[in-house]
Amino acid sequence: MRRGTMSPVTGTQPRSGRHAKQEPPPAVPAVPLSPVELPQLADVSLGELVREAATHFSTLFRSEVELAKAEVTREVRKGVKGSIFFVVALTILLFSLFFLFITVAEVLAIWLPQWAGFGIVFGLMVATAAASVLSSYNASR
Repeated sequence: MRRGTMSPVTGTQPRSGRHAKQEPPPAVPAVPLSPVELPQLADVSLGELVREAATHFSTLFRSEVELAKAEVTREVRKGVKGSIFFVVALTILLFSLFFLFITVAEVLAIWLPQWAGFGIVFGLMVATAAASVLSSYNASR
């Protein structure tokens, strides 16, 4: 290869990072969905039948566990994404309450001096906080 040229990208190069394709989970042997040639029941011993049934049960059980894990993972991801948007919405609502309190104080300032309007709003906020603390204290007893 000459200096300064880039090597071609192939599908076998390792990928890493957030946008990399995730590797599929390891394959679990599947239970056959179509009829397979079974030996004649007269030629098969009871032990072989039990062993075969246990193998199929084990495979089915592992497949069900893998499916359940995949479904739970998908649901958890959806829940996390939804909760992030909910927290963002609550944060915006919390910050917009400042504007509500300023608006209430300015409306009171129409009839009262401005300092009195802001004082009344501040007093109401402190009284509400005190009532909440008192309620939480009584609820925890």
